[in-house]
Amino acid sequence: MTDYVPPNVWKWEEPTGGKFESINRPTSGSQRTVELPTGEHPLQLYSLATPNGIKVTVLLEELLELGHEGAEYDAYQIRITDGDQFGSGFVELNPNSKIPVLLDRTTSPSTRIFESGAILIYLAEKFQSFIPIDLASRAECLSWLMWQMGSAPYLGGGFGHFYAYAPKKWQYPIDRYAMEVKRQLDVLDKNLSERSYLCGDEYNIADIASYAWYGALVLHNIYEASEFLEVSSYKNVVRWAREIEQRPGVMRGRRVNKTWGPEELRLKERHSAGDFD
Repeated sequence: MTDYVPPNVWKWEEPTGGKFESINRPTSGSQRTVELPTGEHPLQLYSLATPNGIKVTVLLEELLELGHEGAEYDAYQIRITDGDQFGSGFVELNPNSKIPVLLDRTTSPSTRIFESGAILIYLAEKFQSFIPIDLASRAECLSWLMWQMGSAPYLGGGFGHFYAYAPKKWQYPIDRYAMEVKRQLDVLDKNLSERSYLCGDEYNIADIASYAWYGALVLHNIYEASEFLEVSSYKNVVRWAREIEQRPGVMRGRRVNKTWGPEELRLKERHSAGDFD
């Protein structure tokens, strides 16, 4: 890597290179007029089966598994590599143009919720499930949830980008982010050596959020980096992720808005429980 001397004022120069160069830009807002589709259920989800998207579909399916009929939802796919997130209808719900985004039509006016962590809290509070009521337990849950929200960008946007998506492999950023990801896995592993789940004996939204990222890392070789990061050495994380992955709601939630992988695990849109048959 050659030395880079930053200019006094940064300028965007296309192309920047990398897998997502066609959609990356330094400005926000819609790029074209596109209305979002809507279905019949109270909750409308616009997403993709990335780790952040899976958080929400897993929670929705877990709520339905508990018998919360009000958690019925329509899930529409947002193809981020095609720039669907820059359509006017999507930007109206999420000015940050990131998936997932949820629209709750049981309120008047309808309530939009963007950012996956905010959606998890909203749904858990709405249905009084998967979030502790006791103040101390709730604080522990929210602490681990915020840990995930703050940590995962180093895994995805940091390590994942430079290891798998950047136009070239540079040692410094890969070393920097690999070190941080392994530190995060060590944090999880030590915590889970003494607990069944992140907060103790009860599975909650903190587990759902962290599983979506770190479960994918230790079980499904995201970024094709399992050997490089020696993920199998974090045995408590592997145990925790495997247990979560056997839950029926998790198995269904992982399929929603997915268009890659084995055909039997794909479900482009979700409108009813029958879609999984």
